[in-house]
Amino acid sequence: MSIRSEIKYLLSEENSSITKLAEQLSEVTGKKYTMKSLSQKMKRNAIKAEEYKLIINILGYDIKLVKKK
Repeated sequence: MSIRSEIKYLLSEENSSITKLAEQLSEVTGKKYTMKSLSQKMKRNAIKAEEYKLIINILGYDIKLVKKK
């Protein structure tokens, strides 16, 4: 699953939108995020690891790394 698909899936699970996520990212980081800029970043697969961690945190999830068996 791509990062874009994953974020869109989590947004739907949380009954949220890219617009609301962009507003929350702006509040947390102090940088200007818009629905359009965030959507374009997701389309280009240009989400940075730190942004991804913030997005996951904002949506109320944790990232868990599990050793392969």
